[in-house]
Amino acid sequence: MTRTFLDRLNQDVLLADGAMGTVLYARGVPFDRCFDELNLSAPDIVRGIHRDYIESGAELIETNTFGANRFKLSTHNLERRLAEINRAGALVARDAVQASGRPVVVAGSMGPIGRPMAPLGTVTPEEIRDAFAEQAAALVEGHADVLILETFTDLAELVEAVRGVRSATKVPLIAQMTFTQEGKTMLGHEPREIVQTLEGLKVDVVGANCSVGSQGILEVMSVMAEAVTTAKLSAMPNAGFPAYHGGRYIYFSTPAYMAEHARQLVALGVRVVGGCCGTTPEHIAAIREALARPAAEPVATIRPIARPPEPKTEVALPAEPTPLAQKLGKSFVVTVEIDPPRGIHDRKELEGCRRLAQTGVDAVDVSDNPMARLRMSPWAMCARIQGEVGLETILHFTTRDRNLIRLQSDLLAVHALGVRNILVLRGDPPQMGDYPDATAVSDVKPSGLVRLVKEFNRGRDVAGNPIGAPTAFTVGVALNPSAPDLDKEIKVLERKIQAGADFICTMPVFEAESLDRLIRRLGGLPVPLLMGVLPLVSHRHAEFLHNELPGLSIPKGVRERMRGASDGRDEGVRIAAELLGAVRSRVGGVYLVPSFGRYDAVIELVKLSKERVTI
Repeated sequence: MTRTFLDRLNQDVLLADGAMGTVLYARGVPFDRCFDELNLSAPDIVRGIHRDYIESGAELIETNTFGANRFKLSTHNLERRLAEINRAGALVARDAVQASGRPVVVAGSMGPIGRPMAPLGTVTPEEIRDAFAEQAAALVEGHADVLILETFTDLAELVEAVRGVRSATKVPLIAQMTFTQEGKTMLGHEPREIVQTLEGLKVDVVGANCSVGSQGILEVMSVMAEAVTTAKLSAMPNAGFPAYHGGRYIYFSTPAYMAEHARQLVALGVRVVGGCCGTTPEHIAAIREALARPAAEPVATIRPIARPPEPKTEVALPAEPTPLAQKLGKSFVVTVEIDPPRGIHDRKELEGCRRLAQTGVDAVDVSDNPMARLRMSPWAMCARIQGEVGLETILHFTTRDRNLIRLQSDLLAVHALGVRNILVLRGDPPQMGDYPDATAVSDVKPSGLVRLVKEFNRGRDVAGNPIGAPTAFTVGVALNPSAPDLDKEIKVLERKIQAGADFICTMPVFEAESLDRLIRRLGGLPVPLLMGVLPLVSHRHAEFLHNELPGLSIPKGVRERMRGASDGRDEGVRIAAELLGAVRSRVGGVYLVPSFGRYDAVIELVKLSKERVTI
């Protein structure tokens, strides 16, 4: 079938099938089910869809394995059954073809891993290549004739996927990207660039799928048709945009509409035509009928959608550095952490900030749902503090609750609110908080977020698109001197520094030796460091933090001092003051953490820090 597939493309157009996932959904399979696992538990449902597409005229059907890579299967705890699921997917499709008696091509479907690549994300190119190599091998073992990489938004990931597939098998390969209404991928890749890159990798068929519907795909393919030199072209649009109606997602492009656009795609030179989300056997039947019309019948001229020209924006000069940025590395900086309220009233927090402002604190750190417990948005708290108190803030900005789109949207929002300092954190996992069943989203690792913010400061989003004017963020990163694996912690810090971090905030430190040991391991401090200081209030408090709070380690000597203290609060302040005096000359400042929202103890420490008292 390998040679037959390529020969058939040289001679004629191949009609592909339509959607698998949305048809499964329409037939009662919920979206939270692992569709790929149905190859094992409900093969008759999958086989029936393949059969319906073949009966509608499809000459190429895709296996039900779009999400059957190790990353997506792991969300269902099915990664160990990867080979079994993919083999079964190919065999189920092969059964449907054999039952039909028709020369239908079986294409092994492979979608993206669903996570961003390094440097933004944590997945390495090697891991991506390995993932697609193992999936491709299993699909070919199940007798897939060709393989199809589809619905990719990141060209870099698609390149690694192609390399992984090629390392495992030599069967023909189709590779397709998905596009926005602007005719680019979500990460800003142009159709011409995609064609050139994939042809350079010797991909047999290149194209577009999913995206914005028939008209959008038609425009993209018109550009690809001008750029292609050696590869064949494929196009598989959605049936328009979906709408949620009557408890179901409905796609509104009619079979006749998609059929007419299919004829225009073929007129451009596209050799594989089919459909993606929302397309049904009825759509494919209509396309089959349209493609059977005499070639002499005129095809409507492609009319690109008229889009308004991009507004011209004046390039603004970068804003002045924040007051905090101007102090870092030049004076001893003192910041204090506050937690937003658990409700809508913030009078206590604002009053605490007013007291801190009177002592001369440089900024307040506003936490983001610490311990994964519900609190007011830290954006609102920052805006309230800056507006009501006039005190500079440092927003704790976590990667836990935001995908790549929302991260960028939120950054623009907080900048518009006047928040200029952010501390990049991963965020506490939901399992330790008020809503343990809440979903954590971690599209981007902390070093990737630092890199993203620095691109904003250059006036570009992650895709390289202009954002109108540069932002002016000062970016801090976290460091745990008591991390169980300090070597790993230092490697992570090095990535954050390379990404452009402006300063470091440590988790609470309780003895100078811990900090000195860390500085020696680092070979010095690459950027200003604010040492975390948390005044203890009792022996019980010290034991709780040491034994129950992840990431905190309180030396035995400190816990013994708290055990023997007649007044735990006074002893906790004394220990913190001694620590400040011991390390003051070696750090850029301190990051004070009040215990239980009590500001008296930290106010004493702020005064000591500002008065430059040696303990």
